[in-house]
Amino acid sequence: MSFNFALIIKSLPLLLAGAVVTVKITLISVSMGIVIGMFVGIARVVKVKPVKWLAAVYVDFIRGTPLLVQIFIIYFALPMVLGIHMDPFFAAITACSINSGAYVAEIFRAGIQAVDEGQMEAGRSLGLTWTQTMQYIIVPQAFKSVIPPLGNEFIALLKDSSLVSVIGFEELTRRGQLIIARTYGSLEIWVTVAFLYLIMTLTISRLVAYLERRFDIKNDRS
Repeated sequence: MSFNFALIIKSLPLLLAGAVVTVKITLISVSMGIVIGMFVGIARVVKVKPVKWLAAVYVDFIRGTPLLVQIFIIYFALPMVLGIHMDPFFAAITACSINSGAYVAEIFRAGIQAVDEGQMEAGRSLGLTWTQTMQYIIVPQAFKSVIPPLGNEFIALLKDSSLVSVIGFEELTRRGQLIIARTYGSLEIWVTVAFLYLIMTLTISRLVAYLERRFDIKNDRS
């Protein structure tokens, strides 16, 4: 059995188009996840117990259930309950964003708690409210420390986005499945798909490393 390089060359444009869709899903989902995670992360450290409890329930539920199950709930279960049609792209973005938000929330919570408590006291002594102190003093300091784990979350979600192929959304993995169904070139296509994922993850890793140097982040890797 020979390795069919001609099939790879022929299929590459379709796979690259799928890779672009994968990056698009990941970028949108992580961006929305950062917004969700920032608010939930702050809610995790406030002293208002109902808010803190609700944030904890959200984080625990999302982190404690598989992304695949969450995709099924959003794409299949909710439309049946609500009596609506769910667009695959909207379902994919929603599921990935909600999933990412829970992990980003814990990243921000850890970053906020890593800031010295004296910073909050200093802000309050200057006449700032709790919200203003968080906005202008705590969160900016926490943001530098969360860049490396946010990069890891980006990489993890990029790979996990392949799960949206189960609802027929044509990202990279789904494009590979469709090509294999037509050509039976399983080895060639899956190797190419894996290589494209590798290129994307390495690119993100290099970008995160650049940001760490840019912000002079001393990340303890011991």
